Amino acid sequence: MERQITINYPEVLAASLKMASGEFEKEIKTLSMVKLYELGKVSSGMAAKVLDITRIRFLDLLSIYHVSYFPEAEELEADFINA
Repeated sequence: MERQITINYPEVLAASLKMASGEFEKEIKTLSMVKLYELGKVSSGMAAKVLDITRIRFLDLLSIYHVSYFPEAEELEADFINA
């Protein structure tokens, strides 16, 4: 089952970013998935599914938004120690 979220925004917002309404709405959806991934709330696979793209494409998007694919150094070190 899918749900839908509606966000009201003034047309001037998309225009100020030099985006068409559809492009702006896609950007908001992408940004929300990138942020949820960054916060550890969704997996890269789930984010890719929501965005209807491949997981590899989602991982490529992370670099565009300056979000690391890799865990924080402390988490990586802990994983290494516990391996």
